[in-house]
Amino acid sequence: MSKISREKSLITFLSLLTISAALSIGVATAAEDVTEDQILRALTPVKELSTRGLSAGPQTQTDPAGAAAEGRFVQTLRNRPTRSLSVTEREEIATIVKDKPKIDLEINFDYNSPDISGKSLPSVQALGRALSNPDLKGSTFIVAGHTDAVGGETYNQDLSERRADSIKRHLVKKFAIAGTDLVTVGYGKTKLKDSAHPTAEVNRRVQVVNMENKATASK
Repeated sequence: MSKISREKSLITFLSLLTISAALSIGVATAAEDVTEDQILRALTPVKELSTRGLSAGPQTQTDPAGAAAEGRFVQTLRNRPTRSLSVTEREEIATIVKDKPKIDLEINFDYNSPDISGKSLPSVQALGRALSNPDLKGSTFIVAGHTDAVGGETYNQDLSERRADSIKRHLVKKFAIAGTDLVTVGYGKTKLKDSAHPTAEVNRRVQVVNMENKATASK
């Protein structure tokens, strides 16, 4: 092979290597970052999106009696310490939120700690701005902590509750969101997002759910 051919081959190889690295960096950034707009859209009720011409799918019919009972239950949760919730109440919350606007945020914490890691602060800041938006402000939100399957049930339950509380404290302190509008609950390792891979990072998350009850929350 001539010197010129070898140089051309080297240039081509380096170019491909540079492109590959750039693509890898781009994908990593997109996977880790979540924006205020993404959170806002995820937590905005479908009927409100449809009103703005951004229909997200078929509308669901609301049972007035069921909605009233749900509202009364949510009222009993406001101002409650996370650890005061019974297993029955936690399960009732899990049932109610299935059909509510929600988003799973991969929030990292310091090891064996409820302290939010520096690399996850941008996502928490984006959450704070979204919940402060006039379209969402005043509703009641469930902040649910989840862990992976590593460790015992009691340990993970406690850790998930402490981490949900940590998110609430940050939102109240940094964004002046009313503490009564944030209901925290911990599920430990009982509700894995990826049960086929119980130790996967995707299971270590904070789920935020819009309970869609501004009228109740404002009373």
